[in-house]
Amino acid sequence: MFFYMAKALGFLSAPSNVLALAGVFGAVAWLFGLRAGAGLMAASAIGVAVAGLSPLGNLLLIPLEERFPRAAADPEPAGVVVLGGSFDTIVAGSRKEIALTEAAERMTEIAELARKWPRARIVFTGGSNAILYDGATEAELAARMLESFGVARDRITLESKSRNTVENARLTRDLVAPKIGERWMLVTSAYHMPRAMGCFRGQGFDVEAWPVDYRTRGADDALRPFSSVSAGLRRTDIAVREWVGLVTYWALGYVVDPLPRP
Repeated sequence: MFFYMAKALGFLSAPSNVLALAGVFGAVAWLFGLRAGAGLMAASAIGVAVAGLSPLGNLLLIPLEERFPRAAADPEPAGVVVLGGSFDTIVAGSRKEIALTEAAERMTEIAELARKWPRARIVFTGGSNAILYDGATEAELAARMLESFGVARDRITLESKSRNTVENARLTRDLVAPKIGERWMLVTSAYHMPRAMGCFRGQGFDVEAWPVDYRTRGADDALRPFSSVSAGLRRTDIAVREWVGLVTYWALGYVVDPLPRP
């Protein structure tokens, strides 16, 4: 049930969706002679301009990306856990090819880490979160990609049932059964790292952060506007969804703090 509620909340937490719906409702109301319709349409247009062209998306994303710096590379960890999100499972399932998303750096970073730490286990966690369409699981796509990087199959552990971050943490913990004193790294997008770290801590799995897939340069982007509305809206959507996800996970008890810290 939480999975489907999260999908609905995710749709409504995207400012671009809310602004579009406001514009549509405003237009319908205006056609029926309601004066409030014009106000809704105006608010929608102004909101799109602000969210799409101003630095709002960067301002919201920077605190998340800067929250967890990368851990020290030494000593070599016992394993590296990489979260799903790098694959378009629907397209991949239809095309029978690996289809990557804008979070692909989560996977490409593993090629370097596997060489850097030749004895570390490589653990991928991610199933399929599709509702309307059948597709491949992220785990099976990850296995193909990791093997193409030259990672030996006996180093790879796959968790293929999780559909969200808290399931990533719980199912991976149960699968790898980390030992006391072992060092484990967690690889995910920098903006997603606070929620991911909070979930793994909540499941008693002590991991260290190895953030990738940065979307901003840091504080230098705090006042940088966007050159296209679509780019700004996309950035704002990502940031607001992540903040809403953090607060929701905190309210449900999946993370101890609304903004986990190092």
